[in-house]
Amino acid sequence: MRTEPEGHGPVRYGPPPPGDGLPVLPDLAAAVAGAAHRSDGEPTGGGPALLEAACGYWERRGLPTAPAAAVAGPGAPSLLLALTAALGGDVLVPRPCAAWWAPYARLLGRPVFHVPTPADCGGVPDPYALLETVRRVRAEGGDPRLLVLSVADDPTGTVAPPELLHETVEAATGAGLHLVSDETWRDTPHDPHGTVLLSPAEMRPDRVTVVTDLAGALLPPGWPAAVARFPAGDTGDGLHARVLDVLTALDARVAAPVAAAAVLALSEPPQVTGRVAAAAALHARVAAAAHRTVVGAGALALPPQAGRHLYVDLAPLRPALAAHGVGDAQELEDFLTARLAMPAPGGHRFGDDLAALRVRLSTARLLGGTDTERAAALGSPEPLEMPQVQRALTHVKAVFDDLSDDAQRRESPR
Repeated sequence: MRTEPEGHGPVRYGPPPPGDGLPVLPDLAAAVAGAAHRSDGEPTGGGPALLEAACGYWERRGLPTAPAAAVAGPGAPSLLLALTAALGGDVLVPRPCAAWWAPYARLLGRPVFHVPTPADCGGVPDPYALLETVRRVRAEGGDPRLLVLSVADDPTGTVAPPELLHETVEAATGAGLHLVSDETWRDTPHDPHGTVLLSPAEMRPDRVTVVTDLAGALLPPGWPAAVARFPAGDTGDGLHARVLDVLTALDARVAAPVAAAAVLALSEPPQVTGRVAAAAALHARVAAAAHRTVVGAGALALPPQAGRHLYVDLAPLRPALAAHGVGDAQELEDFLTARLAMPAPGGHRFGDDLAALRVRLSTARLLGGTDTERAAALGSPEPLEMPQVQRALTHVKAVFDDLSDDAQRRESPR
């Protein structure tokens, strides 16, 4: 298996999460500017104002939290690294999963085991496959202790149904695993009134740590800030203390100006909630249009339900792709990135099989090439009719239709 494709770096390192592509909200920019004079910085784990704002954010989502059970760090990767170091043992993740989950376990020398997901969603492993994986790993002398999952998922853009989540959480806790719920995308549902999105912490508050990267919906991706919520009780208190030790050793602190913006964002004043809702609605419409395009060309993709991305399986177009020298996910990534003129990371970046022809497509690049164009799409009641969005979607359609036509020409006569 190739691990270092030329020009791409090691496969074990993945692309960044999909950004929203939108201009910075002026209120957030003002908060950063207002704190630019601060030279003291945030304390490790977050200052009182930041932790209080995070607790209020969780309280509004049905997860009462005390500041002593929360920490903040410069992005979710630093928090997951600290949690993995603090918990010890082997790590289990869904297949596919967010590209940044596995590298931090490998950095610590911890084995990572991928567990298949059901056919109708990603982010949450099939409970029976999870139990079988735990059994096998232990039989081979392993020590599985941590399961990382996401109800609103990157890369698939799906939301796991509550019944599946309940079964998986029960299976994981029954097997003695601690769960980390990555809730970075929970505020980006495409149908907020028709999507039931539960946190595993609502089901097993004693065994679940919640991690939320604010780049999911609240802050620009270039302003790294994330918060974590620990279980109440002795287990959570001990884990909280060990995570703070790791963050202290790393000097992993949120920059003071970014912390000021994070406090404002987590407090959710109307200007922030309005932008979050508008951005989610915009990306929902563009993602739905992109989904119609790729499925219409014969590819496979689950309908996106959250986030700014969709996950496409081009296996039905394999004969056409083979004629272009594309036989695996790395070659597909190279081919589509060039043809679409936008990043199209292959499924191998997300722990999927290299031989599978899968890619994640992001919608931010379909909104326009400048802040002015993207702001216009955000403010339009009909963003799909904006010229730059039409051009981008037309280009995607042309690329996939060409592959579809090639595949039909190469079908064997019946």
